[in-house]
Amino acid sequence: MRFGTDGVRGVAGTELTAEFASRLGRAAARVLGGDHVVIGGDTRLSTPELEVALAAGFRTEGVDVVSLGIAPTPMVAFEAQRRGALGAVVSASHNHYQDNGIKLFAAGGIKLTDDVERRIEATLEQVAAVPPGGRQRATTDHRPYVTHVLDYLEGRGLVGLRVVLDTANGAAFDVAPEVLRAAGADVVVVADRPDGRNINAGCGATVPTHVAAAVLEHGADVGVALDGDADRLIAVDHTGAVVDGDHIIAMVANDLKSKGELRNDTVVVTVMTNLGFHLAMRDAGIHVVETAVGDRYVLEALAAGGHSLGGEQSGHVIFADHATTGDGVLTAVALLDAVKRSGRSLAALAADAMTPLPQVLVNVRVAHRVHDAAEQLADEIARVESTLGGTGRVLVRPSGTEPLVRVMVEASTPESAQDAADELAAVAARRFG
Repeated sequence: MRFGTDGVRGVAGTELTAEFASRLGRAAARVLGGDHVVIGGDTRLSTPELEVALAAGFRTEGVDVVSLGIAPTPMVAFEAQRRGALGAVVSASHNHYQDNGIKLFAAGGIKLTDDVERRIEATLEQVAAVPPGGRQRATTDHRPYVTHVLDYLEGRGLVGLRVVLDTANGAAFDVAPEVLRAAGADVVVVADRPDGRNINAGCGATVPTHVAAAVLEHGADVGVALDGDADRLIAVDHTGAVVDGDHIIAMVANDLKSKGELRNDTVVVTVMTNLGFHLAMRDAGIHVVETAVGDRYVLEALAAGGHSLGGEQSGHVIFADHATTGDGVLTAVALLDAVKRSGRSLAALAADAMTPLPQVLVNVRVAHRVHDAAEQLADEIARVESTLGGTGRVLVRPSGTEPLVRVMVEASTPESAQDAADELAAVAARRFG
């Protein structure tokens, strides 16, 4: 297995095995160094076995293991930063329960570079698996992480806001409600009863209709939905309308700029970000830096430029002054704080923040991952772009985590965007299916 855009990922038990996890622990220990590692995981059936195997690999190389048990990715990253340790997360994020994955953090909770990942892949070939065993210190104390997230509020609270929280039956099913309630919000929690198989099943950030229905049912002001490992967030307003990552980043960027906390008056986003976001930031006097898809590329650009805010349309939002990775719980607190202080609805803030161009995304399942899909479809892409008359754009890229080719089209009307996306998707299906 090889690293994708967010660690290694595959079908648990066949593609991602305990044997591989133990070897990965050994290889990571040799390449990353360090004397201790913090490990956490999500609520999938396969996570405990993989976590034990991963820990055995680290321990074989002399690395002390601290297990957080069920813990969201941002909590593991925070604890790695707090302890000066390596970090590892057993999770397949937004995928269904049959899949699993492993994400690694260098000392201090920092995501790995491409070069480091290649070195780990090379080292994997040199190490053997080890049997699980040994003891590891375990902790389920949420208090340091809860305090860390609440520090964003600087003493302010969320009293008066009624919030529906969808935890996707995932890793933050208990800590996320704890944070929002500690901030004073009136919280209705849904999808918070994990059974090993229901993570992301009809709920969470990838199915915002679930939280939207609950918002309408409970008359809430805002709905927020996490994914399985809680490193991203999608919101809905009081009408049930979806507020995606582009809108969230735009709102937070405006809020931070108004407080003088948007360093360099700059925000970092990926090529998937809607053209309407770029136009809105231009009008707000905010510079936009664009990267490849993947929150680690956003993180690299934030560090290189000394910027404080970045993220992805999918809901990964990174507050570089507060966290080393995307944090859905922290993003929820920041968004709700902006709504609370404005005295306005989320719907009004989102409408003011940006006007998106119609955008259509079609996922084409392929026989195997196609890393050069855009190059192979260059002629077809150019032809479709010419039909848009300069009023839109086309982006074709492989998924970094699944055997998919993603076709994204923005155009002046939803119909033209859908027609163009369907045309290219059909070509991709014939070529790579």
